[in-house]
Amino acid sequence: MLGLARTEKQISLAVGARSKRFGENERAPSALFGHAPIMSGRRSIENLALVGFMGCGKSSVGRLAAKDLGFEFVDTDTLVEQRAGISISEIFATEGEAAFRRLERETLAELETRTGHVIATGGGAIVDPKNLASLKRHALVVCLWAGAEAIHERTKHQSHRPLLQGDDPLGTIRQLLAEREPVYKQADVIINTELRPQREVVLQVRLQFEESRKRVSASATSSGPSGS
Repeated sequence: MLGLARTEKQISLAVGARSKRFGENERAPSALFGHAPIMSGRRSIENLALVGFMGCGKSSVGRLAAKDLGFEFVDTDTLVEQRAGISISEIFATEGEAAFRRLERETLAELETRTGHVIATGGGAIVDPKNLASLKRHALVVCLWAGAEAIHERTKHQSHRPLLQGDDPLGTIRQLLAEREPVYKQADVIINTELRPQREVVLQVRLQFEESRKRVSASATSSGPSGS
């Protein structure tokens, strides 16, 4: 346990050092890496929701974070496929993106009743403001960020990305990332995943979640009704 604590302290120190230069040489929408979010107005945080562009590690980081927290991991893309009975690529091909977004919205609404879950969302999920509002009712929303070139490098050999099947996937990534950046800025926490070990990202996600839960709990206690 002492070794683990020392490792986590070293990573936390590294997080703090990097947060000072965040944005100087890594393009990201906000300098919130390693910074506790403002959780005003929240009644509780029952779940952890990971948002961000495809290829930013939401599923892989989410699985590890769920294990660390003792939570259940769910991927909304997988839930959508189970609901539809076909793959996301097939949904796009046969029914179009609008049908996929409808299924995604229904899936996210159902997750509001769950507790103790880490939820990995699709890259465009919170473009719909109803989805973001839904997540914020029960979860800490953490955006995992990476630049267009890094995302392209991570996804260029993946054939299950229907939005990247054109002649210029990097151009598509740049365009979509620019369009979605204002939405990603609305997450409670933004963590840049570029040039960082996965374990460091997982630890930071977990620390942010635990700290945010404490802040909300303390706020709820201090503002609770004073009975006689």
